[in-house]
Amino acid sequence: MTRVAALTAPYAVCADVGSTWTKVAVVDRVSGALVASAARPSTIGTDVLHGLDAAVAAATAGLSQLGSAPWYVCSSAGGGLRLAVLGYEQLITARAGHQVGLSAGARVVHVGAGRLDPAGLAALRAARPDVVLLVGGTDGGDAEVLTHNASRLARARWRIPVVVAGNAVAGPAVRDVLAGRGVPVTVTGNVLPQIGVLDPGPARAAIREVFLRHVIGGKRLSRGPRFGRLVRAATPDAVLSGVELLADLLGGDLALVDVGGATTDVYSVLVPDERAGGPGRPAAGTLWRARSVEGDLGMRWSAPGVVAAAAAERLLAPGEEEPLSAAAATMAAEPERLVAEAAGRAVELRIATLAAVVAVRRHARGAGVAGAPARDLRDVRLLVGSGGVLRYADPGAGVGVLDGVSTDHAGGWPLPRAARPVIDVDYVLMAAGLLAAAEPAAAAALLRRHLLPG
Repeated sequence: MTRVAALTAPYAVCADVGSTWTKVAVVDRVSGALVASAARPSTIGTDVLHGLDAAVAAATAGLSQLGSAPWYVCSSAGGGLRLAVLGYEQLITARAGHQVGLSAGARVVHVGAGRLDPAGLAALRAARPDVVLLVGGTDGGDAEVLTHNASRLARARWRIPVVVAGNAVAGPAVRDVLAGRGVPVTVTGNVLPQIGVLDPGPARAAIREVFLRHVIGGKRLSRGPRFGRLVRAATPDAVLSGVELLADLLGGDLALVDVGGATTDVYSVLVPDERAGGPGRPAAGTLWRARSVEGDLGMRWSAPGVVAAAAAERLLAPGEEEPLSAAAATMAAEPERLVAEAAGRAVELRIATLAAVVAVRRHARGAGVAGAPARDLRDVRLLVGSGGVLRYADPGAGVGVLDGVSTDHAGGWPLPRAARPVIDVDYVLMAAGLLAAAEPAAAAALLRRHLLPG
């Protein structure tokens, strides 16, 4: 099978290679129908292609006319994309870079602001980023911190790729400083060209390209070049593309809660309107299509964090914390253990509900980075749930997790007024996001079939 398809190939193979599972969806390129799907354990301990090929073989078994079907692959294996942000100051440019990094599918592992000093450099190294996003200054504004930080990285013999998305006037000089010392560097458009104007597109594209060119190969997930040629995006980046397309088709605001094993991600797409202006407009602008990542909230490795966060948010009933903490500790200690008994599934759904509620509270309130604006989710028309715990639950139970979010009256954020809950049971947002650029008609048809009201 080759990556480039003949026009007559009827199917597209979409795959997500995660750290635990590799999931495959086969999509009819004309009708958008989901033809087949399969999941197999990821094989990051040997070569991720072993698990990917096994999952594709399982999904395509018995299909005729597979021919030269194109493969569209995303990956979060090996920890996904770890991003560090260095900005001019914490309130504006560092926060803008943080928001853009999340929208690019990264896990932001470090945010620094101001002139990089020895302590800051040590903290940056300790975070072990795959990519550094260097931001600072509006176009034509102050460039001193941006140039200082570039020089500091250059003198430190930094070898991790750097994306420069700051003051456009200083961009060429910053590139020369870094490239002159052998630092892999990409210069792109400013994330904050003017105060109050946030432009994530160029930086998001540059981060994606660096991820594909440097990070996938650098993680040594596969011995040969084939996996690097197949991967087109980090998994969260592909999902956000699917969410964006779904919002365009819906013609209104939507939110997605993805409850994973290690993190709970929240995506929201808002339609810009009169909320964009006014005296309360944040200095770093509003990112209308955004993602937040809660690294302490998850169904396996981070399950104890869910209980701790829920207790801090006063979400637990009297006497509930101790048994939930014991169950969460077991989940973290045995992350691959599948729960079969009804009582265990009920506990999992309770923890999933708590993870979703806390994650959406943080997303809506703007928690997580200094000065982050609140997200106005009142006009959300579609509330989507994702993650294995929801996909494999009874339909009513999965929707019940989302009901916990939409009835969270004590959360300190205005609730959606008329949100329709839906579970991405077939994991089509990933597939649609991978198809969106090359085959938009198939991607749109896939989403209409599975996630939009009839």
